[in-house]
Amino acid sequence: MKKFALLISGVFLLMNTAFAGGILTNTNQSAQFVRMLSRNTSTDLDAVYFNPAGLTQLNNGFYFGLHNQSIFQNRTITSGYPLLNNSEYKGEVTVPVFPTAFAVYKKDKWAFSAGFGPNGGGGSAKYGTGLPSFEKLISSIPKSLTASGIPTTAYSTNIKFEGSSVFWGIQLNGTYAINEIISVSVGARMLNANNTYSGYLKDVMINPNYPAFKASYTGGMTSATQFFADGNTFLKGLAVSSTTVATGLSSAISAGTPATTPVSSMPAATAAAITQLLGAAGISSAGMNIGTAAATLNVVATGFNGKALAMDANSLATADKNVDTKQTGIGFTPIIGIDIHLEKLNIALKYEHMTILGLTNSTNVDGTGLFPDGAKSNSDVPAIISGGADYKVTEKLKVSGSFNSYLDKNVNWGGNVYKEQRTIDKNYLELAFGLEYKLTDNFALSAGYLNSNTGVSKQYQSDFSYSNDSYTTGLGFQWNMNKRLVFDAGLMLTTYKDDTKTFTDYTPNYTETYGKDTFTFAFGIGYKIF
Repeated sequence: MKKFALLISGVFLLMNTAFAGGILTNTNQSAQFVRMLSRNTSTDLDAVYFNPAGLTQLNNGFYFGLHNQSIFQNRTITSGYPLLNNSEYKGEVTVPVFPTAFAVYKKDKWAFSAGFGPNGGGGSAKYGTGLPSFEKLISSIPKSLTASGIPTTAYSTNIKFEGSSVFWGIQLNGTYAINEIISVSVGARMLNANNTYSGYLKDVMINPNYPAFKASYTGGMTSATQFFADGNTFLKGLAVSSTTVATGLSSAISAGTPATTPVSSMPAATAAAITQLLGAAGISSAGMNIGTAAATLNVVATGFNGKALAMDANSLATADKNVDTKQTGIGFTPIIGIDIHLEKLNIALKYEHMTILGLTNSTNVDGTGLFPDGAKSNSDVPAIISGGADYKVTEKLKVSGSFNSYLDKNVNWGGNVYKEQRTIDKNYLELAFGLEYKLTDNFALSAGYLNSNTGVSKQYQSDFSYSNDSYTTGLGFQWNMNKRLVFDAGLMLTTYKDDTKTFTDYTPNYTETYGKDTFTFAFGIGYKIF
């Protein structure tokens, strides 16, 4: 039963959300990305994030852009664990406001830029009926009680948790054109992490058929906490009773039999009295060794006390649990890039260093005891190598290709809720392809495809945190409303391939399947101030 506290803490420590990018990183940083999906060689305003080295290709002046995305994600976990009340668990992530902003000042060979956006997380995940990992522990109560002689066949509980996680990034870049072909950039991003978690596990109910503890326990649903509390009281009483038998009944029946006498060697009436007490407790087969020389009257009394303490611990473990905590931290990401611009071809390469990020707890309520106020933990963000190429096939048609490699193997991801090390088999890789076609000088249509291949091992996956292969399609348009104002809009759908994990902690073995899908709508404006 002590696993309840560990499990609840695992929910909040391991849950993470990313919408387009690696395990933790959001690369969906503009409406242009949503409509085209390949932006690593951008020379527009969103190059502040995707390709800072390409900003010297803008005309001289000061530019400002503001974008927003509305993101909706559904998560579905199915479990074949045979003792569960439910086999399917659904979670919802809703992000109506996902803002990004860009600013650039370009003067001749120099460009200075700033960007702001949620570089990690940004969602609020809600699971109204909990997850299989919760249910597994609760469903084990009837089985364990039945095995100890207390027939129990059903359980129920009230579970809910919500977690929001967002890593706000503020990025500054300096770009210099070495010549008409090559530009380089250097910059840094400050990440401000804010994770907030709240939830509860309460009203754990079971249906024990065991009137020895209390006359009303005859198979109806009752509070597990109260049942174990009553069991604690009952067993403590039996501990006293067994001592009384050893010092009282033994004197009357066997002329002063000491408490160290084995039950098996006592007169039949006394042995029967002790055995009756053990049978009433339902623990005669749980280590008392009745019938052997080791089962003396005082040992039996001590055994009752031990069972009473176990009942007390179970009562505490199944009591209502509430958590309300916040984690905050700041990390820094150095960024370098290069852009090579030819007549029709543009090539770019960028490297983002690993972000060392420590989180500190600010806890209001912690029913688990595992979120001490002020405690620290790590949440490092992997380094990223990204690049791509754009090619103007004609004056109206441009094709683009991009890649992102997330160096996940260099990060310690810790353990999952099943106490398995979250290992990485290979680095996460994204490949994207986009098209943009100008219908007129002021209006262009675009579409794109992005394929993501995660590199996590089976040991990484859990119902709290999983990473799946996916493919994304996007489409949209760009409208140059006048010489200063540009409007972009796009739609993006990400479909994740279901991933299945096999468990061997029950016979026969069973599987869990993890799936999700994400829909995004985005729009943005870019404005040249002068």
